[in-house]
Amino acid sequence: EEEMVRLHCDRLAQFIRGHRVSPPQNFTGYESIKQQYSPQIPEYFNFAEDVLDVWAEKEKKGEKGSNPAFWWVNDRKQEVRWSFEELGFHSRRLANVLSGACGLNQQDRVFLVLPRVPEWWLVNVACLRTGTVLLPGTSQLTARDILHRLQTSGARCVITDESLAPLLDAVASQCSSLQHKILVSPTKREGWKNFGDLVRNASSDHECVKTRSDDPMTIFFTSGTTGSPKMTQHSHSSYGIGLTVNGRYWLDLTERDVLWNTSDTGWAKSAWSSVYAPWIQGACVFIHHMPRFDSHTVLETLSSYPISTFCTAPTAYRMLVQEDMSSYNFSNLQHCLCAGEPINPEVMEKWRSATGLDIYEGYGQTETVLIAGTFKGMKIKAGAFGKASPEYDVQVVDEAGNVLPRGVEGNLGIRVKPHKPFSLFTEYTGDPDRTAECYVGDFYLTGDRAVMDEDDYLWFVGRADDVILSAGYRIGPFEVENALIEHQAVAESAVVSSPDPIRGEVVKAFVVLTAEYKSQDQDQLKKELQMYVKKVTAPYKYPRKVEFVEQLPKTVSGKIRRVELRNKEWGRS
Repeated sequence: EEEMVRLHCDRLAQFIRGHRVSPPQNFTGYESIKQQYSPQIPEYFNFAEDVLDVWAEKEKKGEKGSNPAFWWVNDRKQEVRWSFEELGFHSRRLANVLSGACGLNQQDRVFLVLPRVPEWWLVNVACLRTGTVLLPGTSQLTARDILHRLQTSGARCVITDESLAPLLDAVASQCSSLQHKILVSPTKREGWKNFGDLVRNASSDHECVKTRSDDPMTIFFTSGTTGSPKMTQHSHSSYGIGLTVNGRYWLDLTERDVLWNTSDTGWAKSAWSSVYAPWIQGACVFIHHMPRFDSHTVLETLSSYPISTFCTAPTAYRMLVQEDMSSYNFSNLQHCLCAGEPINPEVMEKWRSATGLDIYEGYGQTETVLIAGTFKGMKIKAGAFGKASPEYDVQVVDEAGNVLPRGVEGNLGIRVKPHKPFSLFTEYTGDPDRTAECYVGDFYLTGDRAVMDEDDYLWFVGRADDVILSAGYRIGPFEVENALIEHQAVAESAVVSSPDPIRGEVVKAFVVLTAEYKSQDQDQLKKELQMYVKKVTAPYKYPRKVEFVEQLPKTVSGKIRRVELRNKEWGRS
């Protein structure tokens, strides 16, 4: 009762200040979330059968509103709308393609690289129906990235479009497990099956396979500071049930809501907020397929469509608030959220001034569901990323896994003993050493440094490792350094994050040149190195800043001290 009174007073004060405050739809306040949240994990669970088909049945019985399950538009005014029943119909046909024409068995791996097109969602659901393991990738992958992913995963099937098909063809002969290549395109390509033709000729009768809750469901490749990207494996329940905490509480969705999440289809955030979290709640997934992010198009879309909930990266908000937002109508918008990196308080203030709405921050990883966040009804402390999600016991711990006092900086950890949370990733597939490195004492360490204050709010300090978060992309310095060292001008290099007003942080490369290149035009050489990295690895990883140095700081054993370079960039002693 006290919580309700406080919420009412807060809302009244904010209304007087000109803010629009949407009351929670699924809870009364943060404490009520903790009391309410009690997930049940059955022995067998399949998201397609146990969630999507249940919503389809409700539609048939008239027990669900008229909102579509999926609503897709693009810049050419094309539009696709599917009810849950239609989503089921199309995905069952594709499931028959995977298990029939392709002969894939349960737990075979499917590598999917598509932009935000409706087929991406169909593949997601068809893989659930067949029990095949989905491996999503971003459209920015290079031939080298693709080769690594196919060889490491042993994927039997790849599904992509005509932009990436040539890269696949360039490496396919080196991938012995790859047996089926499916092309999403109106045109034909030699050696490829055509997606549209296969689906059109397939039956819509398909019986969903039985999957255990802990069976593997998806694998995401995620960057680390050393070595190549790790294969982060999730089970059918970890995302399929675990993301309830995102959908019901953080996003606070109901079947009346329309959610637009702008994430790239190659990242886990797309699984979070463009598949599982909204569909758990029966909400509509809205997608605007833009060739590239365009502030005007985003604002126009928010004004023109009944989007109630908007989730994007802080970088996008930084770009949006630079526009003149006064001519846009945000009356449909009720709830705005961000994730992927910390958001600047001044951006939140500008957004609130233009829309009347606060931005609610969420924090999580590919390995987890929501770890912490600001929830409706909670006081937003500028600079803090909220309180622990009810899914996890989140603590700040020292190097030995001991819980630290409030106000003391340490490692952000999730308690995994005596019971490991079901929503935590299963393992880094094929890499027991790197899996074991994540655990210290009773905790899984996120790799981030944080402080917990007296009110249980968490404050982000930085990454314990050297991974760079730029515009929502996670970039391992090792991958960039590997690309640089292949250029004949580079003797050695170290890559760290560097502050940037738009992207939050960007990749900066400190480069020691080989003797024959030291006298060359340095500006020209910087451009050449940037272009080279773009060519040999995914373009978003290229160093936007390059500094030539005589030598790199190193430890006694010869390891590069990236922390020293990073501190210099960020003005820390």
